[in-house]
Amino acid sequence: MKTNKLGLLSFLMIALIGFSCTNTKKSEEGSEENAASEPQITLTKAPPSPEFPIANLIKRGAAITPTDSGYAVNYTFDVQEYDLGEPTEDYETRGIANSAKGQHIHFIVNNGPYSAHYMNSLNKELDAGNYVVLAFLSRSYHESVKSPDAFHIENLVVGDVEPDSANLTAPHLFYSRPKGTYVGADTKKVMLDFYLLNTTLSADGNKVRATINGNEFMIDEWAPYYIEGLPMGRTEIKLELIDAEGNLVPGPFNSVERAITLEGAPEEM
Repeated sequence: MKTNKLGLLSFLMIALIGFSCTNTKKSEEGSEENAASEPQITLTKAPPSPEFPIANLIKRGAAITPTDSGYAVNYTFDVQEYDLGEPTEDYETRGIANSAKGQHIHFIVNNGPYSAHYMNSLNKELDAGNYVVLAFLSRSYHESVKSPDAFHIENLVVGDVEPDSANLTAPHLFYSRPKGTYVGADTKKVMLDFYLLNTTLSADGNKVRATINGNEFMIDEWAPYYIEGLPMGRTEIKLELIDAEGNLVPGPFNSVERAITLEGAPEEM
């Protein structure tokens, strides 16, 4: 009787070990299958877009008026060799989000999210303080015009504060796209675009390190790029201007983090 009990116990232990190994193998196979089914995030340089080599953005004035909550700042620009409010001619072939309102100005304050303006004047509400203001011309699909005169940058002092000017001759990285929420077809391909001042990118020099949902990409050419393979929901993006050794280039704006959201089309949700 004792021998039978030992035999039964041995059989049960062997069966349990076999079951455990089988489950572990299935679990590992399942994890590998899930990983393989997840889309891979890729970053590729965008194809060439219409160029505007002599486009010019010139500041004509910036009137600052006190309000009950702060200050109203009214900028006026002169835009030359560029048509605001018109669609960029190749917008239908890009396969990315496009503004139906046409070409416009991206207006950025202290490297915050830009506001888009489709006329040559704009208003901003600001508190008293010191600001770096960057404005540049943008195609209708939000790709920046990188021509030499297509931007304006300045230190702006608002209100009765001690001026504290940033060094605008130093290298600076400004974040532009992507921004906000992308829906339906616009989620398939999302443009990454940024604006550089006083620096160039190269394989053996300064670069932009883009980290997208933990995936790291090194960019050594100032150009727009397309992100594909993003999951629905929240995506986190970090851009850093780094030197040849991988160190962050000093500057107030050379490391920036943003988040965007991707949603399926209504019939897909």
